[in-house]
Amino acid sequence: MEEDFEFGSPEEQKISVDRYEEMLRNEDQYFFDAKAFESIIDYYISKNDPIKGLQVIEFASAQHPFETMFLIKKAQLLASTLQYEPALDALNKAELLEPSEGDIYLIKGTILSSLQEHALAEENFFKALELSDAKDEVYYQIAGLYQMQGSYQKAITYLKKCLKVNMDNQEALYEIAFCYDVLEQQQESIQFYLQYIDTDPYSYAAWYNLGNAYHKLGDFNAAIDAYDYAILINESFSSAYFNKGNALVNLDRYAEAIDVYKQTFEHETPNADTYCAIGECYEKLELMDQARQFYKKAVKLDSNQSDAWFGIGVTLDFEERYFESLHFYKKALEIDDENPDYWFAIADARYKLKQFEQSIEAYSKVVELNPTDAEAWLDYSSLLFEQSRLDEAIEVISEAIKCNPDEATLYYRMVAYMFAAGKYTEALSFLELALNVEPEKHYILFEYLPQLQGNQIIVDIIKKYTEGR
Repeated sequence: MEEDFEFGSPEEQKISVDRYEEMLRNEDQYFFDAKAFESIIDYYISKNDPIKGLQVIEFASAQHPFETMFLIKKAQLLASTLQYEPALDALNKAELLEPSEGDIYLIKGTILSSLQEHALAEENFFKALELSDAKDEVYYQIAGLYQMQGSYQKAITYLKKCLKVNMDNQEALYEIAFCYDVLEQQQESIQFYLQYIDTDPYSYAAWYNLGNAYHKLGDFNAAIDAYDYAILINESFSSAYFNKGNALVNLDRYAEAIDVYKQTFEHETPNADTYCAIGECYEKLELMDQARQFYKKAVKLDSNQSDAWFGIGVTLDFEERYFESLHFYKKALEIDDENPDYWFAIADARYKLKQFEQSIEAYSKVVELNPTDAEAWLDYSSLLFEQSRLDEAIEVISEAIKCNPDEATLYYRMVAYMFAAGKYTEALSFLELALNVEPEKHYILFEYLPQLQGNQIIVDIIKKYTEGR
């Protein structure tokens, strides 16, 4: 068969592919023009079948030996399977045939970037910039290279250039948010998205990223307004619903958050994260049956959803079903044994079950993982104190103070332990330290050891720091 077949519609693409596969079955040689071959290659790329795509390129290159496009496609397919050196060889051949083709240098730049050859990658990207018509894509790749090198400010410059050429480049719009986030420049991020929205007020992605920037600054009401605009423009934008739900949670508006989270199910398949978030809202509302129901839905979808296993434990703990709660805390811990919240919950449950030694072990793990958790240090030492292990309690609080030198509650607790140990001079020294840090919190000393209210020396020292305040 010698007839040509011109590339055109998807239907014609299918005819070309069928004809190519017939040729293979018949072990024959059919002629295809370059456009038809390109269509067949693109078909296999769309099917994520690089091996068949490369096989087509061999046939195509044999029939069209001076067609640069096949060498470029070959390089792309080889790079997609991490065969970087042969991919670069193909691009070098393409460059000899057509040195003014911008795509050669763009693809070469991305491969060199993957090989950490940053200087060579940059050189090729800027060459592509001179020659390519798709300048927005080149700017985007240059920005990606600078991100890899940690030069986020330079990356932002090129992402902005990308958007100036093509305002509809959604990836660039999201990457700018990421760069500002890494640089902790949320105000600059807000300013950028507000300016962008002035130019394109119907960009739901810009409103969404603006909402995220407000969210990170803790301005949850402004975040909700921005998410609402994103949803107004694109009512099926499930991520905006989800993040709006998160903002409502941060405002303690749990019932509203539940409604918003549930709206995501109208636009995407329910997922474990959303079920877990709804469960947490019901938990905050102390509706433990409903909370448990959603946590169970989460683990049914994803058995590795540790927060959902933990949430089930919290609901049972609330109902004073401590032994059962312990089982679910352990399930969470099996998935994430470095989570201090899980260890804290286990320590508390063990304590309530009067399993004091195991509770002490769990508390030691909490403070190892999160040494800035003053509450954990206090509970840990308190348990030792209750077990008449006063020296160990003092040792624990001493370590806690080293880790948290500005936490007054720890100094006040040390005062109580020193008095209990009969070390009055040391106790008064720690009292002075505590009052220097936060004098208004002196009441917690009396909450822990009420009998100290009758100690005139302590009362006088406290007066010295608190009178006139």
